[in-house]
Amino acid sequence: MKAFQDYYPENLAHCYGCGRLNADGHQIKTHWDGEESVTRFTPEPCHTAVPGFTYGGLIASLIDCHSTGTAAAAMYRAEGRDMDTLPPFRFVTGSLHVDFLKPTPLAGALEIRGRVKEIKGRKVIVETTVLAGGVATARGEVVAVQMPENFGASNS
Repeated sequence: MKAFQDYYPENLAHCYGCGRLNADGHQIKTHWDGEESVTRFTPEPCHTAVPGFTYGGLIASLIDCHSTGTAAAAMYRAEGRDMDTLPPFRFVTGSLHVDFLKPTPLAGALEIRGRVKEIKGRKVIVETTVLAGGVATARGEVVAVQMPENFGASNS
């Protein structure tokens, strides 16, 4: 099954967190699990904050990209469209709020789960939780804003 991010148009698939065309990035892959979206990501030693724990910036970026991908998939769902139909839905972050609930261990896979709180016009609000070993370590809320169709087009 293709991930949400696999449907991003080529010109919008370079994001460090979720772009499939960014070889140096996280390349997260998000899918529906019922009414929630889910991503699994395993931090590497370079993602260390202090020995044994994951850097908070990584956690924030996972919440950010997971949430914008969830927003796109939710908009397709709301319109009853398949994710490969045109015009494509892509979202950018209007706001990102993260609460760090407890230190996130560096060892093992993280599970990132999102739930759509609201769709209103061109905005989707997504609440996302990061879990390590089934324990919530961070929670975030993203206001995702739909990109205009010409966003990211060359200005030359």
